[in-house]
Amino acid sequence: MRRRRHQFGDFDGGSGLAAAIGRHPREFVGLLSGTVAVLVIFVNALFLQHGPHPAPIFATPPAARYIPAASPVALPSPRVPASVIAAQAPTTNRVQLITDIQRELARRGFYDGASDGIWGAKTDGAVRDFVQTAGLRINPEASDNLLHAIAATPASLHSQIAEPVPPRNDAIAQLIAPSKRVLAIQSALTEFGYGQIKPTGIEDADTRTAIEKFERDNRLPVTGTISEAFVRDLAAMTGRPLE
Repeated sequence: MRRRRHQFGDFDGGSGLAAAIGRHPREFVGLLSGTVAVLVIFVNALFLQHGPHPAPIFATPPAARYIPAASPVALPSPRVPASVIAAQAPTTNRVQLITDIQRELARRGFYDGASDGIWGAKTDGAVRDFVQTAGLRINPEASDNLLHAIAATPASLHSQIAEPVPPRNDAIAQLIAPSKRVLAIQSALTEFGYGQIKPTGIEDADTRTAIEKFERDNRLPVTGTISEAFVRDLAAMTGRPLE
C-alpha cells in the first residue's frame, strides 16, 4: 500500500497545484505574468540590445531627419570674348577714330579734307602716303595702331615727300603732275594683286599693264587707260570711292 502511494505521489502533487490554481486563479495569472515579464527583460538585455543599456524592449524606427534644402549656387556669368565685344561696339566709336586720324594727318600735311569721320578715297590716299613716307609696316585701315603711329611721328614728316609743284601756267607740267586719283588707283591695283606698282600718281607703263590685266579679268574692253567703267569696277571691288 505504501509503495502504491509513493508511485502516485507525483500525480497527487499535480492535483494539488491544479487545486491551488482553481482556488486562487488571479494570483496565479499575476505570478505567471510577472515571470514572463522578467524573462522578456533578460532576453532583451542579453540578446536584443545593440546600444547602451537600458534600451527599450521593442526597437522603434529612427525619426526622419530634416535636411534643409541647399541654397541655389550662383553660377559665374559666361565670359564674353573680346572679339564679340569689339563687334558690338557702336558705330560712333569708328566715326570718332576716323575723325582723329584725319585730324592727325591734317596736322602733318597729309590730309586737306574735312574731318568728318568718313573713310573716303581722300582719307585712304592720305593714310597710304603717310605709311609709305614713314616706312611703316602697318595695315592702312582705321585702327588704334594707325592713330598711335601717326601721333608718334613728327609734324615735319610731310616735308620728306618729293612732290614737284608745277607752275600754274605750265599746261604740260600740270598733265604730268602726280594725281591723287591715279595714286589711289595704283594703290588699289597693287593691293588686289595686279602688280607691284610704285605709287607715283602718274600713269606709267606699269600702271597701264595692271589696268589691262584688270580689264581682262573683269571682261572689260582692254584699253590700258583709266576709263569710267574701269574706275567704277575697281571702286566696287575695293569697296571705297576712288578720287
